[in-house]
Amino acid sequence: MKRNQQEIETPFLLALIPLVIMMATMAITIIVFKGSPHLPLAVGAIAAALIAWRIGYKWETIEAGLYKGIKLALPAIVIIIVVGMIIGSWIGGGIIASMIYYGLQIITPSLFLATICIICGIVALSIGSSWSTMGTIGVAGMGIGLSMGIPAGMVAGAVISGSYFGDKMSPLSDTTNLASGITGTNLFVHIKHMMFTTIPGLVIALAVYFFLGRQFAGTAIDEGNIQSILISLNSNFVISPWLLLVPAAIITLVALKVPALPALVTGVFLGFISQIFVQGGNVGDAVNTIQDGFVIVSGNEMVDELFNRGGIGSMMYTVSLTIVAMIFGGIMEQTGMLKAIVKQILKVTKSAGSLITATIASAFFTNATASEQYISILLPGRMYATAYQDKGLHSKNLSRALEDGGTLTSPFIPWNTCGVFILATLAVHPFAYAPYAVLNYTVPIIGIIMALIGYKIEFLTEDEIHEVKQQKINRENELIASV
Repeated sequence: MKRNQQEIETPFLLALIPLVIMMATMAITIIVFKGSPHLPLAVGAIAAALIAWRIGYKWETIEAGLYKGIKLALPAIVIIIVVGMIIGSWIGGGIIASMIYYGLQIITPSLFLATICIICGIVALSIGSSWSTMGTIGVAGMGIGLSMGIPAGMVAGAVISGSYFGDKMSPLSDTTNLASGITGTNLFVHIKHMMFTTIPGLVIALAVYFFLGRQFAGTAIDEGNIQSILISLNSNFVISPWLLLVPAAIITLVALKVPALPALVTGVFLGFISQIFVQGGNVGDAVNTIQDGFVIVSGNEMVDELFNRGGIGSMMYTVSLTIVAMIFGGIMEQTGMLKAIVKQILKVTKSAGSLITATIASAFFTNATASEQYISILLPGRMYATAYQDKGLHSKNLSRALEDGGTLTSPFIPWNTCGVFILATLAVHPFAYAPYAVLNYTVPIIGIIMALIGYKIEFLTEDEIHEVKQQKINRENELIASV
């Protein structure tokens, strides 16, 4: 006779098996076969389901966890789809082109490292992608920096710091939306809370780049790469400072506490209108841009790479990865496996500060073992969600810790997809740029220090605690009903 499923306690070592299988499969798939992380997550989910069934869980319970995991990811998925729409419409409307055009013109030889960091930050903030920024503006920056005699590691470090700052703080970023969505945190509440660790990290990084850059003052700059980009932008888009009012309008809506989804949809509409009435496109082109992304053949490889993107279709990889990851996480959570793992970790995390520190460390560990920054957000995000609730901590503490430890540390792992991408794109090994990617290692350190001294740790209000307890009761009732 099978035991009541409420009485089943998954042993710690058994709970580790699906995690180990997933990570081993992930390493082989990504490092050896250069594949995507979808299949390893699916293999991990199968392993978790088999173990759960073996120790007494019914298939109905396992299936309920599977679907619950997907349901938890739906808010993030909706935002990610809208982000694809806004990226396409902003490129088609010339908004991003205008932002890049005016941003590139502030480069000066004596402040190159700090300037390229700022420019990459602006571009990544506007498009929500560190990879696209590094693959375009970053590549141009490498060429300019090397022509000035600046070591490749320094230039790459400044490019990476700026790109990840913009990516982390952008409402268009997939990782930012994943972190907020997976923890149930309002997108802009999440971004605002990240400022307490990320802004000081950027200030420290810029101070270092100002100091390092002084030795290169007076060096002549080869403006050929920059000029070719500016000419290409002028030839293919109507560049106007008036278009900068579009991102300003979204910022204003955020300041007025308009929810993320309506604010982003407004941005899509403004980009759609700009493509028709400013850039001279027709309605069909604007519609296709939102669906399939913008298409341009400018003759400039870097411009083409940056602007041939966006649209709903471009987000399907992230959406599918989120769904598969949440199937794995949902099964692990529903069958008590995450609880068993977290229970061991929580034995040494007595305070809120130590819990946040453990989250940052776990996200970094996941980067090193699972070789994928998305997983470093998704997996710890589900593992620690209940622990944060039990300690009365607001979910924004968890979402910030996931980004501090997950998003920002991914470039330091040579076999992580981010480290591999940067090596292929900027031609600099992670070990060479690691000392100069200042933002990426100062932010996690700042996050840990703030956690340990208890600064900016936000707790739930009484009403929020009551709501969390009610949600927990509802989940338990759902589990009982599935037995």
